[in-house]
This record gives sequence, C-alpha cells and structure tokens, in this order.
Amino acid sequence: MASVDAAELVRRLDAVLVKAGPAAPFVLFLASFLEYVFPPVPGDAVAVLGGWYATHGGLSWAVLFSALSIGALAGTAFDWRLGRWLGARLEDRAEAGRLDRARLERFERAYRRWGGLLLVANRFLPGIRAFFFLAAGAAGIPLWKVLLYGGISAVLWNVLLLGAGALLAKNEMELFALFARYDTVAWIVLLAGSAIAILVWLRRRAKRQRA
Repeated sequence: MASVDAAELVRRLDAVLVKAGPAAPFVLFLASFLEYVFPPVPGDAVAVLGGWYATHGGLSWAVLFSALSIGALAGTAFDWRLGRWLGARLEDRAEAGRLDRARLERFERAYRRWGGLLLVANRFLPGIRAFFFLAAGAAGIPLWKVLLYGGISAVLWNVLLLGAGALLAKNEMELFALFARYDTVAWIVLLAGSAIAILVWLRRRAKRQRA
C-alpha cells in the first residue's frame, strides 16, 4: 500500500472519493474487487480512505462494510474460478505424464486441510491474497467454503479499518501512514516465515534422502 509519494497518492485517491459522491460505494467495491484480480491496484489505500470517511460522517459504516465486503467476495469468486481452470490444466498435465501426480495430490490434500487458515488470514496479508484463492480453486475446495472463509476475513479487516479510523488516527494521512507501516511489518513477517518454512522443508528433504 505504500507509495514513492504517499502524500500525493492520498490526495489523488481522496479526490477520487470526493468527486465520486453518490458513486463512492461503487468505487470502493471496484477497488476491493480489482485488488484480488490485479494486486498492483492500490485497493487497500482506497479502503483506508473510505474507512476514514466512514468514521467521520462522510460515508455510512454499513455502506463501507457492504461495498468492501461484496467487492472482496466478488474478487474471491473470480480467483477461485480461475484456480479451477488452472487445476484442470494441471490434471491434464498429470494425465499426460508431464507433471508428478503424487506431488499434485499431496498439494491438494494439504491445501484442503490447511488452506482454510490462509483464506481467513488473506485480508491481512498484502499483495499475495489472490494466490490463496487460486490455490483453493486448484485444490478443489468448494466455492461456498472459500466465500465463507473470505467473508470472515473481509469482515475482520473492515472492523480493524473502522476501529483504526475511529480511535487511532487524527486525519486520513495519519491513517494511511498507519496502514502503510502495517504493510511493511506484514511483509517482513511473511518473508521471514517463508524463509523458515523453506529451511525446514530443505532439512526434512535432506533427512529423507539420507534415510
């Protein structure tokens, strides 16, 4: 969510929401949807500014919740459908012998078992959330479960957004900076966790090979 010129980004997005007027809920919906479909879109930044207006009378809390949540669910469903298409292609490659079927089946079993946790956490992980839903579709997790987990994540995020706007920030720039710092910390934790997971996997692989 951070930018080379954060202040300029805030001013531009602020102007978009102000000019949108009655169409502001649609702008919030579109930003939330596109963030799942095309991660470079600064959907989080638009949501943060929407949260500021919702906590200071510019937007209804219910409108913000609905627009962002429905946008997130629409993006979730789009990613899941794309994942189903990808899963079918992987199955075709496995049938043709161009992909290790045993590995594919292990991935599907593991994701069906643990993927729900990632889907609930998705809204709190910047930049990579779309991949969780692609994987859910490829692993064959039912759409209703994906929408349920994604909906829970969106609601929790919106509560955090509104709470920060109401209790922690004095203005929209301060709120934006707060969530930009959150994104930085989240990326650090995510990269560190990924590095640890890779090291553990390499160590276990080495043990199996020695055995």
